[in-house]
Amino acid sequence: MLDKLSSCILNKEKSYTPIWFMRQAGRYLPEFREIRKENKNFIKLCLDTELATKITLQPLDRFDLDAAIIFSDILMIPHGLGQEVEFIKGEGPKLKKFDLENVLNIKPNDFINNLKPVYKSISEVKNKLKDKCVIGFVGAPWTLLVYMLYKKSPKKNFDFNETIKDKSFTNQLLNKLIEIITLHIDEQIKAGANVIQIFDSWAGLLPPEKLNNFCFEPTLKILSKVGKKAPIICFPKGIGKNYSQFCSIVKPSCISIDYEIDIDWIKKEARGIPIQGGLDPKILLTNKSKIKEEVEKYLNLFSDYPYIFNLGHGVLPETNPETIEFIIKLVRERK
Repeated sequence: MLDKLSSCILNKEKSYTPIWFMRQAGRYLPEFREIRKENKNFIKLCLDTELATKITLQPLDRFDLDAAIIFSDILMIPHGLGQEVEFIKGEGPKLKKFDLENVLNIKPNDFINNLKPVYKSISEVKNKLKDKCVIGFVGAPWTLLVYMLYKKSPKKNFDFNETIKDKSFTNQLLNKLIEIITLHIDEQIKAGANVIQIFDSWAGLLPPEKLNNFCFEPTLKILSKVGKKAPIICFPKGIGKNYSQFCSIVKPSCISIDYEIDIDWIKKEARGIPIQGGLDPKILLTNKSKIKEEVEKYLNLFSDYPYIFNLGHGVLPETNPETIEFIIKLVRERK
């Protein structure tokens, strides 16, 4: 029997609105902060099966959610490929220089062994959550390419042409990433993930004329390789009106929208593809009246459409856990 979130995606179920939150296992929870305080190395924490399992389950111990998303990171793929990744407080990720030949020549089994604790965590979570959805995830090829080449978060001073100036290097790495992302998805599904989300967090940095080469086509190749093993939610954050083109070319199982997307517009442009998310995480830092108004706007518009309630990006660290409880209650009372 399908869990409720999978049913919404695969059966286009409209009578129930599943709910989960991106970054639901994270810094807004005091129980997570306790663990993080004792575990400074973030990559090492993601590779600690016992703690990663515990962190993944923390929000489900606290809230009536429909899904657990595995506690991991999109940068586990560069790590698995042998690129050194470090998270620095207040700065974010820093990645070291890597040897392209080494990356291109890594064997699938070596990559799998490097990330074996992640797959084990998924199995552990699945064993504990029989009737709920377990979500695995990956970074999209473009977003991982950006981190691997730019070697840090591209929030400031990102120059597209400068970053990909070596076309041969870029294309070889992009093709390798498509192969490895597919492998990482397959291993997560084998471990027990019911659904996979592909985060293209930096898709908005692409010039419109480059979207096809770096966003649409690479993602489509991954979806074609995965086939029908599990539904895939795609989140090409920041591409604005090009969400329409993404839906028509890539045809994901479900499309996750960011908070800049007009919801009336996407409902028409998604062509029947189930929709997830949209609410601005900053709304959660306002008052209950404003939160209720915004949540109900999404619930009302999507009442006759297959919709998964979520945010348009991750839960902010300063969010009060009681706000998450309040939103879940609003969603549950509707359907």
